[in-house]
Amino acid sequence: MKKPTVHQHTSVKSSVEGEMIDYTKFEKARMVGSRALQLSMGAPFLVKVSPEELEKMRYDPIEIALKEFGEGVIPITVRRPGEWKK
Repeated sequence: MKKPTVHQHTSVKSSVEGEMIDYTKFEKARMVGSRALQLSMGAPFLVKVSPEELEKMRYDPIEIALKEFGEGVIPITVRRPGEWKK
């Protein structure tokens, strides 16, 4: 018998609304991946990152995107099906 799927949630404070929002691991992966692509194409960082931190992160856009996600400054929103009807 299969176990029911349980989605892990990650709470992040939204910079736009200033409230805590729970994202599933799938939403987080989509947002971080999209932001990492933007960073790899030359988008500016939205967090202060020292040269030492960049060396530690090995200039990895995914690590930088994760740092931005953790601080709640990624400019990407999630629209869920239940939120469309108002």
